Amino acid sequence: MHTIELAVRDYECDLQGIVNNAVYQNYMEHARHELLKVKGLDFVALHNSGIDPVLIHADISYHFSLKSGDQFIVATNVELEGKARAIFRQDIFLKGHEKLLLRAVMTVITVKNGKAVRLPGEFLEKFRTPDSNLQVM
Repeated sequence: MHTIELAVRDYECDLQGIVNNAVYQNYMEHARHELLKVKGLDFVALHNSGIDPVLIHADISYHFSLKSGDQFIVATNVELEGKARAIFRQDIFLKGHEKLLLRAVMTVITVKNGKAVRLPGEFLEKFRTPDSNLQVM
């Protein structure tokens, strides 16, 4: 499991004083990109090579809201579904607490020239390495 720590910025909150629901997707996307970097993959390099990871399904359960200034942790785990899909299981926790704020399952495929293709070999290799503590289906 990969984790990153982030903090809520004032402009991410709505009139109710809580983080707008759409902003959580930005947090999770940032965490997924950081995970790729940790595994030696670069989102921009993938794009430049003609491969684009695309989110095709988002299943998000909101439990509690973040507020301005809150520090939180995004935990990400990856499961490969065959050679075509990556399932990112993501949880957001309030830092310093065991309180689960959000749970999400994000499904990603890769696209080349507008058509779905198998996940790149380097992606499959990085997430199937024996030293990886990330789950693989």
